Amino acid sequence: MGITKAELMTMNTKIIDWFIPEAIRQRRTAREMARTFVFTHLFGPLIAQPMCIYLFIASPQGKVGLFVLAASICSFWALPFVLRATGDIALVALISFQGLAMTSLYGAYHYGGFSSPFMPWLAVSLLLGIFYLSKRIWLVLALFALDVGVFLALAAVRPFPERISTESLAIMGWLSIGAATLYMTWMALYYSSVVGLRSELEVEAVRGRALSTELERARAAAEEHGRARAQFFAKMNHELRTPLNSIIGYSEILLDELQDSPEANTGCAQDVLRINTAGKHLLSLVAKVLDGDAPDPEAIVVNPALVRIGTLCDEAIASTLPLIEKNGNRLIVDCPQADRHIQTDAKMLRQIIINLLGNAGKFTSEGEVTLKIFVEVGPHDDHLQVVVQDTGIGISADRIASIFEDYRQGGPSVRTAFGGTGLGLALSRVLCLSLGGQISVLSEPGQGSTFTMTVPASLSLEEETKRQGYSEAN
Repeated sequence: MGITKAELMTMNTKIIDWFIPEAIRQRRTAREMARTFVFTHLFGPLIAQPMCIYLFIASPQGKVGLFVLAASICSFWALPFVLRATGDIALVALISFQGLAMTSLYGAYHYGGFSSPFMPWLAVSLLLGIFYLSKRIWLVLALFALDVGVFLALAAVRPFPERISTESLAIMGWLSIGAATLYMTWMALYYSSVVGLRSELEVEAVRGRALSTELERARAAAEEHGRARAQFFAKMNHELRTPLNSIIGYSEILLDELQDSPEANTGCAQDVLRINTAGKHLLSLVAKVLDGDAPDPEAIVVNPALVRIGTLCDEAIASTLPLIEKNGNRLIVDCPQADRHIQTDAKMLRQIIINLLGNAGKFTSEGEVTLKIFVEVGPHDDHLQVVVQDTGIGISADRIASIFEDYRQGGPSVRTAFGGTGLGLALSRVLCLSLGGQISVLSEPGQGSTFTMTVPASLSLEEETKRQGYSEAN
């Protein structure tokens, strides 16, 4: 059986993605740009080879210069490997831009001068430099001006050599136009895919607003239930904590007395110690139920402030590392922008990360828990992405839709085996929505889970007030 079109595209994508580091593949916009870069640099030099072959046949002299030109074109094949090694798309884009500009000017100087078929590629190099390095446009323009200036100075000092006839130059022009058209067609297709992606995002935004409206209505319908639940927890907070604290306090007094008495009964001291330990354990369980109750989103007050990403990461790790290592797990941390500051509610964001790491550590044994924190730069706004990945028990497809609901877990067997109240993810979702973000999960039973949270990297108090006002209006 032959290979289908879908299978061929999948195979090509796998080959291209081999050159793209994992950190880039996780960001959709950066991934698509990197794929375009790799594809054009793998197949672009092939497009230019007919020009070199024709020059070899049509030009009776200047073979050394032709070999230099061919070698320069072939050198673009090395850039995807440089991208894989460095993971810096801005660096390889800068090298590519300079390489194409210098190759175009070199070919123009030796074959045709100002009317050379290589001149269109000089314009292509500028367009690609602006495309890949849009945030360094002044650097691109400065380097381009320098390249052109050196070319003009050299042309003024040494006239262009005549190595090819006018007729051959015309044929070369058609070959160059065809190659440039093919190359730019691929770039145009990429632009159309970006436009299509933006349209999809706009549709999703409309759906998100509609969903938000439905959630507001559902929340209004459940408001009475929420108030009753809050009153219940407030009452139980006092009714349960008070006697438990008394039991723990009296047991500690008895332990002190037994330890100070030389005639103390060892068995009695052990019994009192068991009472004390059991009381503290019960109090911790009660605290998880009472303090972990997911709050009403309307009652949440967001206090944006500047926070260092590295500090946020360290504080979350310090709170969850004992639980992760308790089950024999290894924690892997990837925080490449530790010194960068973002503006958000640090307390809420830290609580979400702690909840996700705590879940990963609880449901994973003798495995790995990975925390990735980075800022994805967008065309309009930057977003902080937090990815928590584990190699634990995973979640079945029929349970994923409900794990962000209050008091819901992966099922009765999970609750029996691992304990917990099922409020951690519900609380995380509410806090994430309050920060203007979203949280999602990908998981398969036995293959682990990956939770991804995205929140704005710059959330001002004014923006938060506007966001809440918009939600209430709808």
